[in-house]
Amino acid sequence: MTENKKQIAILGSTGSIGTQALEVISENDSLFEIYALTANNNIDLLIEQARKYMPEMVAIGNESLYLPLKNALADLPIKVFAGADSIAQLAEMQPIDIVLTAMVGYSGLKPTISAIKAGKKIALANKETLVVAGELICELASQNNAQIIPVDSEHSAIFQCLAGEGNNAIEKIILTASGGPFRTKTIHELEYVTSVQALKHPNWEMGAKITIDSASLMNKGFEIIEAKWLFGVTPDQIEVVVHPQSIIHSMVQFTDGSIKAQLGMPDMKLPIQYAFTYPERLKTNFPRFDFNVCSQFTFEKPDLDRFRNLEYAYYAMEKGGNMPCILNASNEVVVAKFLKDEIGFLQMSDIIENVMAKADFIAKPTYDDYVRTDALVRILTNEIVS
Repeated sequence: MTENKKQIAILGSTGSIGTQALEVISENDSLFEIYALTANNNIDLLIEQARKYMPEMVAIGNESLYLPLKNALADLPIKVFAGADSIAQLAEMQPIDIVLTAMVGYSGLKPTISAIKAGKKIALANKETLVVAGELICELASQNNAQIIPVDSEHSAIFQCLAGEGNNAIEKIILTASGGPFRTKTIHELEYVTSVQALKHPNWEMGAKITIDSASLMNKGFEIIEAKWLFGVTPDQIEVVVHPQSIIHSMVQFTDGSIKAQLGMPDMKLPIQYAFTYPERLKTNFPRFDFNVCSQFTFEKPDLDRFRNLEYAYYAMEKGGNMPCILNASNEVVVAKFLKDEIGFLQMSDIIENVMAKADFIAKPTYDDYVRTDALVRILTNEIVS
């Protein structure tokens, strides 16, 4: 461990965000050093990463993979752990300066809470943490003086637009959406789309789950809920516009009518690096946008008849309590089912709507309520699917 380098823990190092973060760190190895890496199941890539980056410790979520991981790294001075509790404990380790939470879905909640309680700087790429328990996360961050820097391209864009604005009031936040691979398909055509088609995003390279969420606009729904908590705005201050070129990553409109936008090529390495270096910007060799090549930006209103998930997310955000947790848990189940071709694309929304109507609502949930809600909603969703 090098004293003058920022020590980084990457929770979810084998996923899309995690692997790109490692590239950012490799390109700036005089500034950053890997302290810890974690994965859920991808043991082969985790072993490869551990051998390359030589972290102090690694952890695997799947406890059955502990011995294979430990044996594979036995010749190296790397501490090896397994299980969700170990990942949460690892996030608290004293030498760590920045925790990048890049785990997929609900699994990111517990370790993010641990990192916040330890006062770490959080580079937040796990939007479900704020979707499920935004109020709790914001309270803990305030109590523990933990800074949360968003990594999502849209929220990073808003964060960058607000830099230097002080207390200037926000009139509204404008989240841009690519529209995904099915933007122009009719509702009849959507009945027959496959998971293979859904995984072909036109602009971004992402993990399977978030790519499906992007195709269904659930990802954008999660982002509006996340924006509410990150930027302290109300639901009626958050607008979504479809921008197929994915060059304007999001915008902020202020009370004087001015709109600030953050533009750039669709490359997640930029917001990852900005989260690591904020408030400074480092010179990069990332691809630059050329206005002569793309001379036209277009904008459309999202179609809530074809993509109902966005409407459900607005409802969950306005309802509050554990409703966003219900939305997230049900969505995680139906996305997994769709990826296995067990249900159709439009069925995902049908099932989520059914679950939101049937699940027990809790207006003032505790952490234990979130845990219980998540477990029960998964059971309910599976029952409805079968």
